[in-house]
Amino acid sequence: MAEFSRNAPGVVREEGLVVDVVSSSARKVLRNTYLLLAMTLAFSAVVAGFAVAFRLLPLHPILTIGVYFALLFAVTKCRNSSLGVVFVFALTGFLGYTLGPLLTYYLSLAQGGTIVMTALGGTAAVFFAMSAIALTSRRDFSFLGSFLTAGILVAFLAGLASLFFPMPALSLAVSAAFVLLMTGLILYETQQILRGGETNYIMATVTLYVSIYNLFTSLLHLIAAFSGDD
Repeated sequence: MAEFSRNAPGVVREEGLVVDVVSSSARKVLRNTYLLLAMTLAFSAVVAGFAVAFRLLPLHPILTIGVYFALLFAVTKCRNSSLGVVFVFALTGFLGYTLGPLLTYYLSLAQGGTIVMTALGGTAAVFFAMSAIALTSRRDFSFLGSFLTAGILVAFLAGLASLFFPMPALSLAVSAAFVLLMTGLILYETQQILRGGETNYIMATVTLYVSIYNLFTSLLHLIAAFSGDD
């Protein structure tokens, strides 16, 4: 008879082989996460479209960062209540608003429509590819956790520096780093959900949404720069 031993949440060993076993609770978290993520992406897109249509002005970067972290704190504080969902929509709606002026700028470029659609297609391709790998691969990607945490902190600080000391090379490097980091974060977070490492669908949704947002905006910057329009 085969011998089974628990190795990690969602993982068992059978005669030396690692076999993924997704629990019903993990499937429920994943289902709720994808449902809320789809709704917040749609809501964010509507807000961004409104901001583009009315050509709303961008907020000051410091104000944007302050409001973002305030809403993120509210989401984290209320993550175990229905109020948390309200704050998730507030956060994603706010980020949708910040995306509006950015899209207005890129759409005003000579190849603006192509740049935006390419970035959107690239973001979708990366998300679905990383999700598929997380859903099908037996490899444990938990080792990425500490690397992603350190990398995101460094990239965030470098991004702040690029706001106060405009250097095209630094700005491009930050965007490239965020593309790699957000790609890894989508893979890591999805597998964490599947293996029981993340049991709160509200926090999982925020993590995936922010990953998609940063991936899209970083791709916009890179594609525009290499097309000669930025």
